[in-house]
Amino acid sequence: MAQITEKVDVCVIGAGHAGCEAALACARMGLETVIFTVSIESIALMPCNPNIGGSSKGHLVRELDALGGEMGKNIDHTFIQSKMLNASKGPAVHSLRAQADKAEYSRRMRQILENQEHLVIKQAEVCDLLWDDVDADTVSGKAGATKKIRGVRTFTGTVYEAKAVILCTGTYLKARCLCGESITYTGPNGLQAANHLTDSLKEMGITMRRFKTGTPARMDKRSIDFSKMEEQFGDPRVVPFSFSTDPESVQIDQDSCWLTYTNEKTHEIIRANLDRSPIYAGIIEGTGPRYCPSIEDKVVKFADKERHQVFLEPEGRYTNEMYVGGMSSSLPEDVQLAMYRTVPGLENCRIVRNAYAIEYDCIDARQLYPTLEFKDVEGLFSAGQFNGSSGYEEAASQGILAGINAGLKCQGREPMIIDRSEGYLGVLVDDLVTKENTEPYRMMTSRSEYRLLLRQDNADLRLRRKGYEAGLISEEQMQWLEQKEQMITQEMDRLKKTVIGASAEHQKFLEKMGSTPLKTAASLAELMCRPELSYEMLAEIDQNRKLLPAEVIEQVEIEIKYEGYIERQKRQVDQYKKMEKHKIPNWMDYDEVPSLRLEARQKLKAFRPVSVGQASRISGVSPADISVLLVYLEHESHMRDLKKE
Repeated sequence: MAQITEKVDVCVIGAGHAGCEAALACARMGLETVIFTVSIESIALMPCNPNIGGSSKGHLVRELDALGGEMGKNIDHTFIQSKMLNASKGPAVHSLRAQADKAEYSRRMRQILENQEHLVIKQAEVCDLLWDDVDADTVSGKAGATKKIRGVRTFTGTVYEAKAVILCTGTYLKARCLCGESITYTGPNGLQAANHLTDSLKEMGITMRRFKTGTPARMDKRSIDFSKMEEQFGDPRVVPFSFSTDPESVQIDQDSCWLTYTNEKTHEIIRANLDRSPIYAGIIEGTGPRYCPSIEDKVVKFADKERHQVFLEPEGRYTNEMYVGGMSSSLPEDVQLAMYRTVPGLENCRIVRNAYAIEYDCIDARQLYPTLEFKDVEGLFSAGQFNGSSGYEEAASQGILAGINAGLKCQGREPMIIDRSEGYLGVLVDDLVTKENTEPYRMMTSRSEYRLLLRQDNADLRLRRKGYEAGLISEEQMQWLEQKEQMITQEMDRLKKTVIGASAEHQKFLEKMGSTPLKTAASLAELMCRPELSYEMLAEIDQNRKLLPAEVIEQVEIEIKYEGYIERQKRQVDQYKKMEKHKIPNWMDYDEVPSLRLEARQKLKAFRPVSVGQASRISGVSPADISVLLVYLEHESHMRDLKKE
């Protein structure tokens, strides 16, 4: 039988949120790219919650956009409600969240992919990875990659030869969906699972694991009594996700969401049927997400709680399906219906799609470098839920990083690494590739130690240059960024130098604003530091201000109000950077390091960290071990330099 062979630069396996961003990044870098999906209808599918963003996830979408990604732009075009979460708190935890029209979100992203130059969509199941064995670099005992990727083979036998392959399989690998005693061997939403690739991965020596996630039921809107629920509105003034979206274009008529609660009757039904839940009956093998538990888990683990929040969210403008947020379940259909009908407003509800749990194969991401390339397989990258994370935003942001690094590798350029001090994406990747994650990883603001610096509002200032250097940001966008930076600096400088005296006019203004009168002269910047005063308020006594864009004013206000805290975090980052810049060379042999504890030696040999900073975050490696390592590295480097002389 004749075999078709095609040559491309990059193969992307999977067209979910990670795959879309990875493929677009490679194609936009000028690389011939093919993206595989088991079903073209699953491109950018939102099989669970119908929203983008949320606490900390909004940060990831902004960072993705700053690097040149598509998710932020796509949700700006397809949202039906938008809210800034935590608006009453400090700017570090402000997070944008938007309800999506799910069908429209997927349709538009598919259109973007279909019209992207250098990108081809292929509906096919990839069943084999193709690789060559290479001689490992065993200099001083440090092993390098033992394999090099050379392409993929589809189920129908077509071979695609490629310089790089990116795995973005989501929840499709050997997937099975569970609803009580009913088990279907499909991917999400009843779509075909990918049943063959796992064996090929194992053959390559990649360690696999089994995770689980779930989704709530979808209700027929016509069967819901919204009068018994609390209406949840969007923000009066919508803030776009993308830095390139015109803020006026997102001021639309928004749809409402609704809030209701479970009660003791709900909990009684759940407790009485736990033996029929696959989670508690031992049928489910995979580990589920701690921070997105099923309603069964909530009732068992938080037995003291009398009720749990339930959000009814529209799935789109042109459908009657409503998503029942907060009530993910794998209970049987009859139990689900009885359980949902105890909730106020759902007494007569009709289920359109049952809730279900889904199990799937994924990896321990500690097999990856911070570039998301496999340590043992050169040219093989991975992103998204396949790496053990959860959520659309976590997947998409990993996707663009894997895509950029695959592209840079093909072009023979240095890789891109985003560290913990540069972005939430850096925190996400570092946590995945360094720490032992025994459950699906979810991003949270509390995971970032530098969150005052890593705000969603300044993502472009932090990461735009990296996107530009990779080739995903235009000259025009870069020029605007530089102009914006200049305006921020100039305005902050002006406010610090503009001093006002304790005149009657100024005292009267401060009194009107509920602020303490001046005893001596003060700069406008000093006045802005007062919690009750803002940049906008000071316009009344600020005679020389120019008309500035809102995004510039936002940065000026935050930088001035939180200057002391920001400077403190910058000093912490300087210390962190010293450790990150201290790279561990290829010749490192941990067996030769005297006084290194056995556990640390074993962990370092297995993990192969790229820097002393990364080594310090490995469980089982103590500060004393790091001190020993630093002394040894300094001594060995010095001795090698002497030999060269």
